[in-house]
Amino acid sequence: MSAQLAHLPTTASAQPQAVAASPVRPCALTRQRSTRRITLEPKYGGGAQGVEVSYLWCGAPDAPTVVVQGGISAGRDVVAPEGEAAGWWQALVGDGRAIDLNRYRVLSIDWLSPAELGSTAVSSEDQANAISALVDALGIGRIAAFVGSSYGAMVGLAFARRHPWQLDQLVLLAGAHRAHPMATALRSVQRGIVRLGQSSGQLDEALGLARQLAMTTYRGSEEFARRFAGSPELREDRFHFPVEDYLDQAGRRFVERFDAERFLALSESIDLHDVPPEQVPTPTTLIGFPSDRLVPLADLCELQRRLAGLATLEVVESPYGHDGFLKETDRLAPLLRQALP
Repeated sequence: MSAQLAHLPTTASAQPQAVAASPVRPCALTRQRSTRRITLEPKYGGGAQGVEVSYLWCGAPDAPTVVVQGGISAGRDVVAPEGEAAGWWQALVGDGRAIDLNRYRVLSIDWLSPAELGSTAVSSEDQANAISALVDALGIGRIAAFVGSSYGAMVGLAFARRHPWQLDQLVLLAGAHRAHPMATALRSVQRGIVRLGQSSGQLDEALGLARQLAMTTYRGSEEFARRFAGSPELREDRFHFPVEDYLDQAGRRFVERFDAERFLALSESIDLHDVPPEQVPTPTTLIGFPSDRLVPLADLCELQRRLAGLATLEVVESPYGHDGFLKETDRLAPLLRQALP
C-alpha cells in the first residue's frame, strides 16, 4: 500500500503541531504494579513454561490500553507516582502529557530473560507473546496502540505479526525489522568484554566497560563534539580526556542496577530479531533519527516500504543519535499525540 514520508525541519517555526483534541476531564487514575503468571512456549526450547510477568498498568479506569516499551535497560516503570524517582519516559507519559493517562491506561512489562523462560535465549517473539498473554489475563482483549522504542520497537513488530487481532496501531521509534550488521558487530564486542570479565573474575569492571562502549553508539557524534571538545588533564600519571569521566560514570551507574547475564541475553535478543515486514498488517507510524548509528534511517525507509499496512515515517533531526527517543521529548510529543487513536 502507499505510504507517506514526512521530514521534520529543524527550524522552530516549522515544528510539528499537536492535533487539537477535545478537553478531557481529569479523573481518579488507577495504578497496578504487580505480577501475573502466564504460560509461554519459548522460541529457543524448554517447552511450555509458567512465567511470572512483572507489569505496570496505570491510567484512567476503563480507558483504552496503550502498551509502552523501551530499550533493554528500560523496565516497567515508564512513569512513576509523584514523589518517587521519575519513570524512564516520564516526560511523555502522564496526566496531560503526550500519552495522557486521563485518556489511556499504559501497560508495560519488565523484559523476560532466558533464566525465567528455561530456554537458551530469549526472542523478541517471546516478549511479544508474554505481553499478549498478559493482555488476555488482565481482561483487556485489545490494545489501542503499541508504542515501542529501540528494543521495544522490535517487540512491537513481533507483536503485530503474531497477534494483529489484539492491536489497532503501531508507533515505533528507533527500531526496525532486523538489527543492522554494524550494530550487531558493536554489540558482539560488548558481549565479548562481559564474557572476558566473567572468566577473569573482573565482571563489574567488564560490564561497566561494555556499557561505556554502548554509550558511544547510543549518542551522536555532534553531541560528543559539543560536550567533550576540551583539552586532556594530567591526573594520576596519565592524561584524562573530558569524555572519560562521562563514560566512567555511565558504566558505574549501569553496574549498580543491571545484571550481567540479563545484559548478555537481552543484547543477544536484539541481534536475533528478524520480523518479515510483509507479515505486519497493522497501521504504523515510524519515527527515526538521521544521527542514529544503531538503526540507520535507511533501515526504517526499507521497513516503511515493505510493511503490509499503511506506514508513515517521521524523521526528526537530532544531535542525540539513537537516544533521540529519550532526549527529544518536546519534538516527539506532538507526533505521539497525532499517532495515537
